[in-house]
Amino acid sequence: MDDRADYSRTAVKPVVVPAHCAGRRLDQVLAALWPQHSRNRLQGWVRDGLLAIDGQIELEPRRKVLGGESLCLAEPTPQEALAEVPEDIPLSIRFEDDEILVIDKPAGLVVHPGSGNWSGTLMNALLHHVPGIAEVPRAGIVHRLDKETSGLLVVAKTLAAQTDLVRQLQARTVKRQYLAVVAGQVKPSGKVDAPIGRHPLQRIKMAVVPESRGGKPAVTHFRLLEQFAHCALVECTLETGRTHQIRVHMASLKHPLVGDPVYGKHDPRLPAFHRQALHAARLGLIHPLTRRPMFWESPLPADMAGLLEALRGA
Repeated sequence: MDDRADYSRTAVKPVVVPAHCAGRRLDQVLAALWPQHSRNRLQGWVRDGLLAIDGQIELEPRRKVLGGESLCLAEPTPQEALAEVPEDIPLSIRFEDDEILVIDKPAGLVVHPGSGNWSGTLMNALLHHVPGIAEVPRAGIVHRLDKETSGLLVVAKTLAAQTDLVRQLQARTVKRQYLAVVAGQVKPSGKVDAPIGRHPLQRIKMAVVPESRGGKPAVTHFRLLEQFAHCALVECTLETGRTHQIRVHMASLKHPLVGDPVYGKHDPRLPAFHRQALHAARLGLIHPLTRRPMFWESPLPADMAGLLEALRGA
C-alpha cells in the first residue's frame, strides 16, 4: 500500500459506488458522493494518496469506475487543511502573463504541501498571488523542485495551460538544465538511463529500481563543467522528471551531490554545505497559448556561488 496517507487516522465511513455510476470518471463520482468538496480539491486528495478503492490506494482521479467498489476517503485533518490557505509569501517572479507564471524558487521553500509542511509553501503563496488559481488542480503546479533545491519552475494559471504543459512534459519538450556540485572525479559527459522508484526498504528515499518492480523510466544527461580536487561542477539535463532524479542518478554513479543528507555519505574531503548543491538554472518551453518558444536562466544563488568560489581558491 502507498505510504503517502495514513488512512486510519482520518478515514470516513466507506461509500459504495452506485451501479448507475459505472463507466464514469472517479473524480466525477467523488464529487457526487461528497458534494461538500469541490472536484479540484477531491482530485488533489486522490493524487495525494487519500483515497482507497477496495482497500488499495488510488492515485489517478480520472480512472473509470465499474460500480460496486468500496471508496474510503481520508479527509485531511485541520492541520492539513492549512495547505489551501492563501499566504502572503514573497515570490521571485521571472515571467507572468494570463497563462503561466515562472518562479525562481529559493532553497528552503516547499513547493507542494505535505507531511510536516502544511503551510508556508509555494502553493500557499500562489493561492494569495493568483486567487483564481484555486480552481486549477494543485494550484497550477505541474512540476516540482525539492525543498532544498533552488531555481526555476513554471506554474499554470489556467486549466488549459496546465493541460498543455503536462503534455509538453510527457513529450519531453520542456527543457530543464541544472547545475550541481557532486563528489568525485567526473568524466567529461555521460547519460544515466535507469528507472527510478520508491526504495524497497527506506520509504522516504527513491532508488534505481527495475521497471518490473515499479520503477519508472528516467533519463539524465550530465556534462562536466569544472573539476576540483575531490568534487566537480556538472550540468545535468533532464529528459524525465522523477522524484529526486538527479540526486539518485548521480549517487548511482558514485557522485552524490555535495551536502545531500539523504543520498550522500560523509566524506571529510568534501566541503561542508548546508543543502544539496543543486540549482535549476535553465528552463525552456513552448508557451501554451502563443506557441512561442520561451527560455529563462537563473544565476547561481549566493550560497552555491560562494561554494564554488571557495573550491576555486582551495
